[in-house]
Amino acid sequence: MFSQFRKKFIGDRAFYRIVLSMVIPMILQNLVTNFVSLIDNIMVGSMGTEPMSGVSIVNQFIFVFNVTVFGAVAGPSIFGAQFFGKGDHEGQKYTFRFRLLICTAIIIAAAIIFEIFGSPLIKLFISKESDPQQSEEILVYGMDYLRIMVFSLIPFAIGQAYSSIVRECGETRIPMAGAMSAVGVNVLLDYGLIFGKLGMPAMGVKGAAIATVIAKTVEALVVVVWAHTHPQRNKYIVGAFHGFRIPRRLTADIIRRGTPLFINEFLWSLGMSVVAQCYSVRSTEVVAARNISSTMTNLFSSIYLQMGACIAILVGAKLGANKLKEARDLDNKLLFFAVAAASVVAVCMMPLAGLFPKFYNTEASVRSLAAYMIIIQALAMPMWGYTNACYFTLRSGGKTGITFLFDFGFTWLLMIPLAAVLSYFTSLDIRIVFAVVTLSEIVKVFIGYFMVRSNVWINNIVDDI
Repeated sequence: MFSQFRKKFIGDRAFYRIVLSMVIPMILQNLVTNFVSLIDNIMVGSMGTEPMSGVSIVNQFIFVFNVTVFGAVAGPSIFGAQFFGKGDHEGQKYTFRFRLLICTAIIIAAAIIFEIFGSPLIKLFISKESDPQQSEEILVYGMDYLRIMVFSLIPFAIGQAYSSIVRECGETRIPMAGAMSAVGVNVLLDYGLIFGKLGMPAMGVKGAAIATVIAKTVEALVVVVWAHTHPQRNKYIVGAFHGFRIPRRLTADIIRRGTPLFINEFLWSLGMSVVAQCYSVRSTEVVAARNISSTMTNLFSSIYLQMGACIAILVGAKLGANKLKEARDLDNKLLFFAVAAASVVAVCMMPLAGLFPKFYNTEASVRSLAAYMIIIQALAMPMWGYTNACYFTLRSGGKTGITFLFDFGFTWLLMIPLAAVLSYFTSLDIRIVFAVVTLSEIVKVFIGYFMVRSNVWINNIVDDI
């Protein structure tokens, strides 16, 4: 029995060598990016609850933008991974053009929304029960931060357009190098511009925003410059800017398969913000505590999130090469590896729950609540690892309509109603509310299991293109 289990779910040394060589740079890149956010968060948090809450609320909006960009490049990335597996660099070039165009459109739309609706959006996350003076301070800090962070949208989106296709070519070290370069820049500028050190002016949350914009620009430039100076390893880049023509059929296919992903990522990220807003009606303390717990959880989530991205690339390449049985076998092993990795991360995360909140200059009640939230999120980590792997498995075969139902359906039909009812219409302690909503992920685990087991995702979508 164990031998059958081992054969199905555990790979040989060659398997782990291939997977780790790809996923470790991706994990390091994500870890570095989230570490920058962590340092930024701790430094802003040292200024007090109001600045931390204002920045936290705005970061919810930036989160929606970031995930929407991920969704926008996801559609062309499905085709890009399979074109790479097929050896069709011309096809890759067309998917690259599509990414640049859609990312530019999202930047413009987001900038307009933040400019017009920034203040009303921030007010939605400020509890009506909060002290009026405290509420006004949170709004002012939030708007100061948002007005500058708008400029980070450009390098982030363009950087993702490049990074996504560079990874599809198997080159995961360059995006990692970009992220690591950004860390040094961000930490140095954060320290100088937030607190007025190293001969720089003390600008508080404005300084934190400026540091982030510059760091994002550096990160994007590293990838962009490398891609253009290494055309032999990025064959799609040759002639990529000689016009922006994309074959009509491919455009239609990307839109048809990519639109559900784009809408899903936008609605999923929006849904997470709606859940956060439901929690926030309880008190400003909840906003601050969730900011602390999310900062730590995001750092540890890098492992399972990048395992999902690895699944999309490796399984997608097998499908594009028409090696369907190999794709199924590979996916089984990657799913198991993703859950095992997430479980190890969860075990490492729990002992730090009580320690991490102490880095913040805030009330003891906020630290206590944050520690509790970290423990609950650690318990959910293996489930998140599995459902994330299921999502990318379904996506690798172009079954984007199913992935839409899988992700969007769970978030909007179960998670949000649950959070809204428990937060608005019951007097349950926020700890119970948070635990019930977070651990409802178990429902999604069962849905993902049956979807992946059906083999509906085993599909070559570039064979006749």
